[in-house]
Amino acid sequence: MGSQPSYSLPPEKASFSGFLFDMDGTIIDSTPAIVKHWHTIGKDIGVDPETILQTSHGRRSIDVLKILAPEKANWEYVAKVEGQLPQRYGDDATEIPGARSLLDALMALSSPWAIVTSGTKPLVSGWLDVLKFAMPKHLVTAESVENGKPDPACYLMGLEKLGLQDAAGDVLVLEDAPAGIRAGKAAGCKVIGLVTSHTVEQVVSAKPDWVVRDLESVRVVGQADGKVTIEISNALQQ
Repeated sequence: MGSQPSYSLPPEKASFSGFLFDMDGTIIDSTPAIVKHWHTIGKDIGVDPETILQTSHGRRSIDVLKILAPEKANWEYVAKVEGQLPQRYGDDATEIPGARSLLDALMALSSPWAIVTSGTKPLVSGWLDVLKFAMPKHLVTAESVENGKPDPACYLMGLEKLGLQDAAGDVLVLEDAPAGIRAGKAAGCKVIGLVTSHTVEQVVSAKPDWVVRDLESVRVVGQADGKVTIEISNALQQ
């Protein structure tokens, strides 16, 4: 692939019955806030924040804490600290380029979509409120499943919420973290991997169907027979 990735594939169209979006790194980028958050938590639990940050992205906080601070690995603690995150660091989050226009286009067509995230409900609702994104009708959060990504349980639940559990191949997952990409693929969905939080090599290693820089490469171009057609441009030449 060389040292300079080539995002040069010609536009490709694909049609889907529904869409499942990860949250952080896919709709928003709250990395600066997350770094501050884990530094605070690290001091609280007596663990080097850098140790936490090496493995925390795309994973549920409770799963990270089960390894590093089992005494804090409970939903009451996790929901409390994650709920505080958007309140404390709201100015540190930005939109992933193209995310808002893509979601607006899907909602304008009443296309089924959901957010499937490793964050808790207080965290997700807090960020959506701060950045003034619409709350989806369907939401799968960290509390929703027993096992987090890369386990496919969250995306299987997302498919059920959309009523598309028997049509996983007609559903598109949009993800940035390798664990999430693997979860989407294991659920039987098509997956777009975004290079927003990990290296190209890390994203490619998870084997998504397409790799793009961000959601500016994904736009809605039509609707027919109950499916929405998107165009994927400037994808990675693998």
